[in-house]
Amino acid sequence: MTAAATAPETFRRAVESLAALRTRPEIELRDMRPPQRLAPWSAAWSAEVVSPADPSGAEPDVLVTGRLVLLHDPDGQEAWDGTLRLVTFVRAELDPEHANDPLLPEVAWSWLTGALEESGADSTAVGGTVTQTSSVRFGDISGPSHVTDLELRASWTPVLGEDPAAVDLTEHGTAFTTVLATAAGLPPVGVASLAAHRPG
Repeated sequence: MTAAATAPETFRRAVESLAALRTRPEIELRDMRPPQRLAPWSAAWSAEVVSPADPSGAEPDVLVTGRLVLLHDPDGQEAWDGTLRLVTFVRAELDPEHANDPLLPEVAWSWLTGALEESGADSTAVGGTVTQTSSVRFGDISGPSHVTDLELRASWTPVLGEDPAAVDLTEHGTAFTTVLATAAGLPPVGVASLAAHRPG
């Protein structure tokens, strides 16, 4: 997404750095319509994590979905403690073993805090929720009869310098994609999954 030429420089630089984010092959980011009433300026991207390429040529499965929203208020907002705010949403379907883990909310929250720290994304006012939802399918609906989803909703304020021309949110975008990959159970970059080499 390209910010309008009339947008504040801080916002334009922030959008450009996120739009240029390089991700691993399993993660797909696409522009989407941003929310209109949360801030004077906003941009948003949808995200999908697909299963690694299958040697058999089978269609990849969507493992995780998410959203990344960038908000900008030149006057700042008290709750933000800054003029930019990043808002994220990540949803992943859980296998039965992990769905029953009583520490899952704490573990899922650590995916975000760990990703922010690991990527070097200097941030403040970090907050959010982790929610588990269980669904039971009936009738003519494909898929397993019982499904448990994990939803991570979070927001934080990037800590910026005084120069609007130096705004760069690459580390923050990287943290978001790291959370997506962790939620999907993807191996670290450069490490092949054993499942990919399992004999047919």
